[in-house]
Amino acid sequence: MPPLAAPFKGPLNSVVILARECFGDVIMLTPLIAALKKRHPEAKIYVVAFTRIVYNFFKSDRNVEAAYHAKRELGRYFFEFLPKKYDVLFNSKDHPSTSFLLQSRLIRARYKVGFRGNGNEALFDSLLELPEGTHESQRNLELLRTIDGSVPEPPKPYIPEMPVGEAVREILEKLPQNRYVGINISAGTPGGHRTVEQWSELIGSFPDERFVVFSAPGDLEEKRRIEAPHENVLATPPTRNLHEVWKILDRLKLLVTPDTSLVHVAACSDKPVVALYRHNPNDSRAFAPLSTYQEVLTSHSQEVMDIENETVIEAVRRMLEQLPAGNR
Repeated sequence: MPPLAAPFKGPLNSVVILARECFGDVIMLTPLIAALKKRHPEAKIYVVAFTRIVYNFFKSDRNVEAAYHAKRELGRYFFEFLPKKYDVLFNSKDHPSTSFLLQSRLIRARYKVGFRGNGNEALFDSLLELPEGTHESQRNLELLRTIDGSVPEPPKPYIPEMPVGEAVREILEKLPQNRYVGINISAGTPGGHRTVEQWSELIGSFPDERFVVFSAPGDLEEKRRIEAPHENVLATPPTRNLHEVWKILDRLKLLVTPDTSLVHVAACSDKPVVALYRHNPNDSRAFAPLSTYQEVLTSHSQEVMDIENETVIEAVRRMLEQLPAGNR
């Protein structure tokens, strides 16, 4: 759908992106950043973050000229970033947010782009309006329709280079390519967790497969409880950043995960996914997997633990049978 304003005109030397707060959101911004750099290699891209994890993510991105934290390091933000003028500002938030609207007002950009329904439409020169459930990566790419008049096919998302610790480097040496199945037990939203017993039953149903288990720092105890009793599970160290997660995931042949950022980390390597989603039709479409091989199981409730374990086991079995012969 075209933007609700005249297209951007003039040279494009700088773009400021206000990045949303979660890992899944920022991974889905990377196709836009890659497309911007391909179409406008001379343009400098600046990212304004509102959380530490997002700031650290884009601080490591070589496609980004500089990342700023709007709520930390305020001296740098106010005296280095805000005094400058920019060509385009993109507010990626599609619903009202005081923090995002305040920065949209403060940042001096000659052309400001946002989504209809963001709570203060008068601030923006161009408003994008898309059907509910439009995929997040495609939604962000609509900025290019405003700038160039057309939207490209979405580039593959990516994870920027970040430090890899010694413990993760050691485990990578033990992981042959495309031989292990990954299980992610963590989720960033309520209702995204399954029980230790459910994960253990899944692992026990595939005695000839080998597994690794991912978890967020707060779920390490559960991770260890799942790893310990199973001989076909390789215990792995805690990961310190998303790049370490991706380095391990890149060695796997399949990932089983709730509807969280690891669905999109898998897309960075086009890894097959069995994704377990809560009942939320719009989010299920907007944040659907992008991997070529995928199966989505949707709960009848807001709890992924309500998806029957036999349903998950059969989905994993089907996916393993679909994999290329060299990956089985």
